[in-house]
Amino acid sequence: MTETDKNFEARLLTQNDYKSFAPVYNDFRNRAVDEYKFELEPLDYDDFIDSIEKQLISCVVLFEDSIPVAFLVYTTAISEAIELNIIHSFKMENMVERSIYLVKKFLELTKAERLEKIVCYPMLGSQKELIGEIARYGFKFVGIAVLRFMMSGTNSKEILKMTQLSQLDNEYKLVDWQAKYFEDAVEVVQEGFEDSADALFDPRFKTIEGTKDIILKIVDNIYAEFLPEATTVMLYNNIPVGFCFMNLTGGRIANIPIVAIRKEHQGKGLSKHMLKRSVEKLIELADNGEKLITEVNTTTETNNFQALKMYRHLGFKEDYNYPQSYLPIKN
Repeated sequence: MTETDKNFEARLLTQNDYKSFAPVYNDFRNRAVDEYKFELEPLDYDDFIDSIEKQLISCVVLFEDSIPVAFLVYTTAISEAIELNIIHSFKMENMVERSIYLVKKFLELTKAERLEKIVCYPMLGSQKELIGEIARYGFKFVGIAVLRFMMSGTNSKEILKMTQLSQLDNEYKLVDWQAKYFEDAVEVVQEGFEDSADALFDPRFKTIEGTKDIILKIVDNIYAEFLPEATTVMLYNNIPVGFCFMNLTGGRIANIPIVAIRKEHQGKGLSKHMLKRSVEKLIELADNGEKLITEVNTTTETNNFQALKMYRHLGFKEDYNYPQSYLPIKN
């Protein structure tokens, strides 16, 4: 029997499907780290089902002759965007063909929401194969580079230690994060990101209220464990003008979600000062045994050569890149 001879049905996962769908989900889970570059293992199956029942995520399943063979997961619970998290085909078979059914059903299910929300979709691993298909539905793409600073096994720490930065002018001062800087952080980040590629797939950056939601979720440990002791604030005459945020995933992987500085202070190498101080703080936490940090990672656009140069200069190395796709609001 060929693919065209089979009966296909794409629909939301129901309680009656839980037993038959488990092998497909667990196949994805076994491939998540190596194949899809997930930093941590995804939810186990019981927790995944629990998240569905709590309506935190939605799962569209493709059935071939009544057998689950592929699925798509999305959520609207985290941000103002519809976040398409993963498309997976059992044993990675017929990925492109099967994804067509899933994407069509996803677009049908989210038709009303897409009048007000964009769709964002990080196409990790083999999902890159789907670019041609989803482009037909109006998806656009931004190249994203993932960079890592490893605590051991590479020369990242040696490069950082040898890096000499220019002396800061007396008007500038680097300090740790305090809650009193929150409103300033919202203003600085919104100014720096409202016209960036990030705002294409996370429209919260376009408004003060949206940016406030992002910063609040960083400092309130919604995305990961916030590290105020490693988050650096740049003061200019005691007024905050720059921020380098740090958080921790799974107790061991540090991440830089945002580096931002006011436009009038850009071009002076100040971001490099903030980043270097934050990474040094992480190394101190790791060396003292306070945090079992194994790496620091971050992302930037593949064509942001200035940012790439800054990270490389401080010991970060490019690991891989992927297309960050987004579907603009339907007019």
